[in-house]
Amino acid sequence: MADGKTSGATGRRPVVVTCALTGGGDTVGKNPAVPVTPEQIAVSAIDAARAGAAIVHIHVRDPATGRPATELALYREVVERIRDADPDVILNITTGAGARFIPSDADPKVGAPGSTLAPPDYRVRHIEALKPEICTLDITTMNFGEFVFVNTPAHLRVMGRAVAAAGVLPELECFDSGNIRLALRLIEEGVLKTPAMFQICLGVPWGAPATPEAMLFMRDMLPPGCVWTGFGIGPAQFPMVAQALLLGGHVRVGLEDNLHIEKGVLAPSNAALVEKAVRIVRALDAEPATPAQARRILRLPREPA
Repeated sequence: MADGKTSGATGRRPVVVTCALTGGGDTVGKNPAVPVTPEQIAVSAIDAARAGAAIVHIHVRDPATGRPATELALYREVVERIRDADPDVILNITTGAGARFIPSDADPKVGAPGSTLAPPDYRVRHIEALKPEICTLDITTMNFGEFVFVNTPAHLRVMGRAVAAAGVLPELECFDSGNIRLALRLIEEGVLKTPAMFQICLGVPWGAPATPEAMLFMRDMLPPGCVWTGFGIGPAQFPMVAQALLLGGHVRVGLEDNLHIEKGVLAPSNAALVEKAVRIVRALDAEPATPAQARRILRLPREPA
């Protein structure tokens, strides 16, 4: 399931490091390093790439409030700023925005304030417009903390087909074992293509825990020939870097998933989290993949779009 090729320069397996830059969680104000404006997000992406990340995962936020945003203009500015500065780094843009549902007390079938549930075509319009190399596709409907994260099979079919038509590789985000079963069904239906790219997401309330057993179990469910990455949130971030590496996968770190560089110490930047992940990768006799190597592993076009 993992790419077994070694780096010509070192003889070590190239491991793709993804940096999740900002996310859409309530983290602004908890760590001043969390980037908010398009300029801050782009600068953080470039610094992460220089630190060893081959892929940067992008959400956008309202520059005034720091809250998650969906405006195409914000995505476009981030993409253009990164491409102008570093055309080699691989862009991975979220489609997760627009999936939050909070039932109202008076009428649970009506969303309460804070619900963002949106039509599936709206959730991929920025992918169709900007055509990054990769976008996330969350193969899950689950209790996500105190709200419901809604991605029904019908919506995933619409989004999956739109992403494929745009020539973008979907990263299939799986938060529990049943999510992989649904992804396999969508592959059987032809909605999702093979070889697929999977992301095993661990430690999110209330998905699979960030444990070696959970990662191993989910890894063993993946289809032959796929490429996969695994990550854990919070204090599990770096233990899961090592675990994914040992199981033959690739790795993800970043301020979206974890605000600390070590226990009790806030991470000063996304680049610092990437640098620590790179040290773990090299300590385990692998090597962080360059963007060019990552493109080969993921079977992406050699040149950025």
